[in-house]
Amino acid sequence: MGMSNIVFLAVFLTFLIFFIKNLRRIISNIRLGRSIDRSDRKLDRFKNMIRVALGQSKMTRRPIAGILHIIVYLGFLIINIEMIEIIVDGIFGTHRFLATIIPVGLYNFLIGSFEILALLVLVACIIFFIRRNFIKIKRFWSKEMTSWPRTDANLILIFEVLLMSAFLVMNAADSILFTKDISHYAVAFSNPVSQLLVPLFDGMSTNALYLLERFTWWFHIIGILGFMNYVLISKHLHIFFAFPSTFYANLDPLGKFNNLESVTKEVRLMMDPNADPYAAPSEPSEATQSFGAKDVTDLNWVQLLNAYSCTECGRCSSNCPANQTGKLLSPRKILMDTRDRITEFANNKRKKIQDNKSLLGDYITAEELWACTSCNACTDSCPIELDPLSIILDMRRYLVMEQSAAPTELNMMFTNVENNGAPWQFPAADRLNWKHD
Repeated sequence: MGMSNIVFLAVFLTFLIFFIKNLRRIISNIRLGRSIDRSDRKLDRFKNMIRVALGQSKMTRRPIAGILHIIVYLGFLIINIEMIEIIVDGIFGTHRFLATIIPVGLYNFLIGSFEILALLVLVACIIFFIRRNFIKIKRFWSKEMTSWPRTDANLILIFEVLLMSAFLVMNAADSILFTKDISHYAVAFSNPVSQLLVPLFDGMSTNALYLLERFTWWFHIIGILGFMNYVLISKHLHIFFAFPSTFYANLDPLGKFNNLESVTKEVRLMMDPNADPYAAPSEPSEATQSFGAKDVTDLNWVQLLNAYSCTECGRCSSNCPANQTGKLLSPRKILMDTRDRITEFANNKRKKIQDNKSLLGDYITAEELWACTSCNACTDSCPIELDPLSIILDMRRYLVMEQSAAPTELNMMFTNVENNGAPWQFPAADRLNWKHD
């Protein structure tokens, strides 16, 4: 093992250790949420994950963005097969290791496919960049899309363009070095795209070509390892978390509302005199919990997973009737604020800092929550089935049941239901008076 192989192994392990450390920190943040059982209907959950996360079934509801995203997605999955070869070559000093263990025809097919996909990814990323920065599609320029979210999206696109360009230049330089009968570059391969770049470098000296190939090779591998770590602080964390998010998604019909065990027990006692008031609740810890959610630790872990999985694509907000009529609510902001708050809360907890903040009030206002019509358009439109509505409803439940802070109109309705058994301001005895008019 030469010095370059030792350097490669050190670089690879360093990036990998940082990735595992930071990923474990995010997972520990998610575990701060309340427990919830989503272990039922495993077959349906696997089908949902394969259909939505792997199959990208909801992306094509918007065909242009959907097709471009599928190209980038396939490129990310397939081209990174080459990572196997790069890692083996980097550690052991070989060159194009896969060519020695698989048939020549298959290897040529793979490399040729990688190059075509690389070109398509490059074009798709340029189109995405133009859509965001020159066409300025409205959902990418909402109030919550401040300088960092916009910069984050652009950095990823630029990163992808550079990585795909480096891959193609590397192959072009490699193919020229092969023609010069250099022993290290003794593997022929199909290069339908990079051969178009050959005339640009054909006049270079052998040493210059060697430096170009080595530079782009190192740039490609370090770029991918860097990208792998960068996504942990980026909206592109959905690359990893889209799969668990779709697996643990709520499979019940949209609009089905969960009832608190403690509240259900009280209603049963009111309706059934024979009910046992001392029966143990199905969730023993619920007695110590508040109703609804004031801060992120009052949410369940799936909701926190959803917050970290948000792609910030804005489909939820662009389909939200409250948002589109000028109300303050943006479902995307609900998820972004939840993610920011759980990150802040967890970091302060590790440092033993008391921040005296909460998700409700410091990040999300009551005005945003009460603007929601509970129509489920946000949940239905999310390409990875995140559920911002569940967070909104839990926070509204806290306002009503813990603070009695519902809007005046709702408080009037609550009073009428309590006094008259109906939402209207007249007693039950008068309900049929209209028959005599």
